[in-house]
Amino acid sequence: MNEPVSELGYEAARDQLAEVVKLLEQGGLDLDHSLSLWERGEALAKRCEEHLAGARARVEKALAHTDDGQD
Repeated sequence: MNEPVSELGYEAARDQLAEVVKLLEQGGLDLDHSLSLWERGEALAKRCEEHLAGARARVEKALAHTDDGQD
């Protein structure tokens, strides 16, 4: 989990986010570590949303292109 979040693909970000959630749910971490994990989790969630938004835009563009071609 040392890679910059901005360089992660969707699957890697999603997998790391799941690991962060698991660690936080287990508890037993000191406050600083918990906060650090929380912040990384927020960044990972945002990165996943960026990837999904990009994919959604590509699908919408492809659908619009298909619709234009059928007129």
